[in-house]
Amino acid sequence: MSDSDVDAAGSHATGDRRAASPAPDETILELERVSKRFGSESAVDDLSLSVREGEILTLLGPSGCGKTTTLRLVAGLERPDGGEIRLEGESVAGQGRYTAPETRDVGVVFQEFALFPHLTAEENVGFGLQDWSAADREARVDDLFDLVGLEAQRDAYPDELSGGQQQRVALARSLAPEPSILLLDEPFSNLDVDLRVEMREEVRRILKDAGVTAISVTHDQEEALSLSDRVAVMHEGAIEQVGPPERVFQEPESRFVAGFLGHASFLSGYVSDDVVHTAVGEVPVDLINGLSSEYEATRIDVLVRPDDVAARPVGRADGHSTGTDADGEVIYRQYLGPTVLYRVELREGDVVECMHNHTEQLPVGAPVDVEVTADHELAWFPKSAEE
Repeated sequence: MSDSDVDAAGSHATGDRRAASPAPDETILELERVSKRFGSESAVDDLSLSVREGEILTLLGPSGCGKTTTLRLVAGLERPDGGEIRLEGESVAGQGRYTAPETRDVGVVFQEFALFPHLTAEENVGFGLQDWSAADREARVDDLFDLVGLEAQRDAYPDELSGGQQQRVALARSLAPEPSILLLDEPFSNLDVDLRVEMREEVRRILKDAGVTAISVTHDQEEALSLSDRVAVMHEGAIEQVGPPERVFQEPESRFVAGFLGHASFLSGYVSDDVVHTAVGEVPVDLINGLSSEYEATRIDVLVRPDDVAARPVGRADGHSTGTDADGEVIYRQYLGPTVLYRVELREGDVVECMHNHTEQLPVGAPVDVEVTADHELAWFPKSAEE
């Protein structure tokens, strides 16, 4: 892209603001069975997705899953090989049509921020408003500096700004032409860990205050869960699950989603008489989300997170067994400051992870009993034929 296309993908709006904004919950962006190949490799495969007015949706997945390619297809930086992309009801790609990035009314915030080093912060923000009247341009820039809280840095050059300040300037510059949708490509990857947390909160506030529809791309689960109204988990070019962060985390629809979002252990169980029999005791069926009577007398896997189970020491204080029939043995310990993550291998072969307060000490090799302590419904999956 040329310099003039960097943030707004060419969204050169005039000084006339939009006369009418879409109604809340109106669909702004639709991808219908979109595919993209690079040689023999399929980067995006028959993907369908819609984004509603004013929401922040994050495409989340590991490297190579197709999330960045999807973002580039929306921006117009790639052309789909199949399917259709519609923006505000108008086709911008597919069905024999293709709208160039510079006329697509889409804003982009790149992970490098891409600020012009020879321009001040104010000049960077106003860069995409050359077609606006001087009065409208000045008013828009004033509003944006107030929105991002950088009024005192208007005359500073990019190399005089901190990483967080540069990001806010880049965000303001992308918002300036009032694009229909804003795309954020790994927006926090160039920031240190502490600043990432701060900027996630700040960027969400800015987007919500501005009423902007946005799609973010990341491989960071914590970032996606904290920033987004909805999360779309991608795997091998397709969407595995899309929904509010809480639902995707607590009610994963596939083993991939369960395993990708945080620590996941699978506890083998046998359904019988309103309980699930496991290697660590009985779990009431009522605690298993959506488990129906059709699974009576069948084997399932119950998803447990580290805070759903607890390991209790068995035997002498030195960790040596006294002959008590323990559920398993600690095989791994990771100190995390306030907490310690333990990995326990059960007698029947399952391995579960437990999260304990740092004051509770369990040495590697210690025999332990394990208890399901969850006070919420647990997800589950049918036992696969291979298992």
